[in-house]
Amino acid sequence: MNMIRFVKNQDYEGWKKLYLQYGEFYQVPMTHEGLSKVWNWLHDSSHEMEGLVYEKTGRIVGLAHFRRMPNPLRACDIGFLDDLFVDPDERGQRLGEALIEELVKIAKSKGWPKIRWITADDNYRARTLYDRVAQKTMWNTYEIVVE
Repeated sequence: MNMIRFVKNQDYEGWKKLYLQYGEFYQVPMTHEGLSKVWNWLHDSSHEMEGLVYEKTGRIVGLAHFRRMPNPLRACDIGFLDDLFVDPDERGQRLGEALIEELVKIAKSKGWPKIRWITADDNYRARTLYDRVAQKTMWNTYEIVVE
């Protein structure tokens, strides 16, 4: 049976396998401590981070991490999609699109008028999905590494 649902404690091994691949894709080294911290955020009701998984025939094959994000200019909260990843062997079946569709339902239930996310400029496969389901904005992203 296929389903999208909120992440559960028993999903750890499947979630970890995907999240490690996600980190590898973006060339971000993952540590045991980092994985543990994110996993705990996903199960801490006082933390902003929430997580969805796509379960297919008993295996976790996709994940989405999202959170509430204040939008001061519009004086409202919106949703922010931090991470979206689908097992490479499962791609081409619109599982990422299904995860985004589920997030849209959640956003409606929470009163979020928008969902935002960023992706790497060279992430062409994901950008094909994003171009199909969303509107690319005119904003550029900058960051400062604080030491």
